[in-house]
Amino acid sequence: MQPTRETGGALLYVPEEQALATAVASSAGLAALAIERHRFPDGELRLCLPPALPARVVVWRGLHQPNEKLVELLLVAQTARDLGAQELTLVAPYLGYMRQDMAFRPGEAVSQRIVGRFLAGLFDAVITVDPHLHRVATLQEAVPVARAVVLSGAPLLAEHIARVRGPVVLLGPDEESLQWVASAARLHGWKHAVCHKTRHGDREVDIVLPKMALAGEAVVLIDDVASSGQTLVRAAELLKAAGARSVDVAVTHALLEEAALARIHQAGVGAFWSTDAVAHPTNAVSIANAVAGALRG
Repeated sequence: MQPTRETGGALLYVPEEQALATAVASSAGLAALAIERHRFPDGELRLCLPPALPARVVVWRGLHQPNEKLVELLLVAQTARDLGAQELTLVAPYLGYMRQDMAFRPGEAVSQRIVGRFLAGLFDAVITVDPHLHRVATLQEAVPVARAVVLSGAPLLAEHIARVRGPVVLLGPDEESLQWVASAARLHGWKHAVCHKTRHGDREVDIVLPKMALAGEAVVLIDDVASSGQTLVRAAELLKAAGARSVDVAVTHALLEEAALARIHQAGVGAFWSTDAVAHPTNAVSIANAVAGALRG
């Protein structure tokens, strides 16, 4: 389908993100249009956009494993402008390079600031889900666009947990997870707390459980991102030792490889649920309606 200048807008997507992107486009009243992509033997990309674009264009691109995708966005955004787009919105369900918000030693690149400004130079608006922000209070500080929208997977996961588990204790694996734990717990009046985490490296962590009675409780560990899984493994081991009746995990972004997920289950975790903000075998709830609502708004 080729849009005309009179349509409500278009949503551009790459083939591997077709299912979720087209569902959101349909709900938001946008024409879903595929980007053709070819990779040359030396790794360079050739992209081809539909030749007639409306004034409003949305680009859907998740930014996990982000390096090549940032080059894609540079090519797509500037080409879309050349083809007539006047208002460009990026929907990045996972927004990469947000964790590094300061230099911890001299000479260290502050990637959040650099990538945020790069994206702001390409797009007028950014919509994302649970960005991994620490010392920065708002997404707009990290990505200085005119409109920066943050959606959350926590309420979606909470509804799923309520359906399949009923009353639970929600536990965050570290202090940084408190915002997601608290927002999900408030919806159902569940008890909640966070662990204390000391990180010694990308795959080495120490966990201290909160001072609360956990014996006999159904506990769900909830967080924004799971990648190596080591924090969840250690927390699950401690919870089982503390007498928790069951331990499940719910995360917005599942970045886990199969081996890491296996280690989590071996540590005593039953169910592992994630949103489809990142495509993963554990996807249990969809962000489609939330993103479509943000695009309609």
